[in-house]
Amino acid sequence: MADLHTSEITLTVGLDENRVPETLNWSAQDGGVDNEEAKAMLLSVWDSKNKESLKIDLWTKDMPVDEMKIFFHQTLVSLSDTFMKATHDEKMTAQMKDFCDYFAEKLELK
Repeated sequence: MADLHTSEITLTVGLDENRVPETLNWSAQDGGVDNEEAKAMLLSVWDSKNKESLKIDLWTKDMPVDEMKIFFHQTLVSLSDTFMKATHDEKMTAQMKDFCDYFAEKLELK
């Protein structure tokens, strides 16, 4: 039997005295990322036992609102791409992409 390879992704959150994130750093050795700075992150995991999503949403207190809007838009686009890869549901993916366009238009991102 072959040895199982594991891969680790680490997140480090620096907090102020009120436990508000001041810094976010992440590493993913297999991806060539070593202690890179980030201003925001969204993490979702699927709890199959309870059939629910568990999530962590963090952003630093100096994350600009205009960048947060772009971050959300790009995340929505990425989620629609992932939905397509996972389900091959072209019709719903098209609906999701339409919403992404609407979202960008309303926030004047395009």
